[in-house]
Amino acid sequence: MPAWYGVGTALQEFFEEAPEENLELMQYFYSKWPFFRMVISKVEMTLSKVDLQMANHYVHELGDPADHPRFERLLDRITEEFNLTKKLVLQITGNETLLDGDRPLQRSVQLRNGTIIPLGFLQVSLLKRLRQYTRETQASIVHFRYSKEELLRGALLTINGIAAGMRNTG
Repeated sequence: MPAWYGVGTALQEFFEEAPEENLELMQYFYSKWPFFRMVISKVEMTLSKVDLQMANHYVHELGDPADHPRFERLLDRITEEFNLTKKLVLQITGNETLLDGDRPLQRSVQLRNGTIIPLGFLQVSLLKRLRQYTRETQASIVHFRYSKEELLRGALLTINGIAAGMRNTG
């Protein structure tokens, strides 16, 4: 699971004990305690790299249609936690959007997304072709433009490219 998962639920439980006082306390800790500020900053940074639409694309394009309802429920839970965590992190930091307090990092993540997202679509396509290749070679129906090795190499390159782009959240 991603590093941010569960942070929103934990913060929400703490805030529910004394909403205004505990939010003020978290904001105070964020402004005065370097450790807490770093924890919240890391959560904020990892949240900024989340692409729930791409996760949905992977599930629908690569998952077994019979399993889609289970994965959709899982994605719904992840989305709920993402939204809760984002909302509470923004309340603590006082920012309107993620990484407003670190514009260079915000821009870096935006630029990174411009390269990671196309690699994700390419990876899905290559993985689908690899699966199709395997099914068709088992059925002795082969009519592919690329060999299995070429498809596998392309898929592995997308994995490396995405991991390099994700850096600390790969």
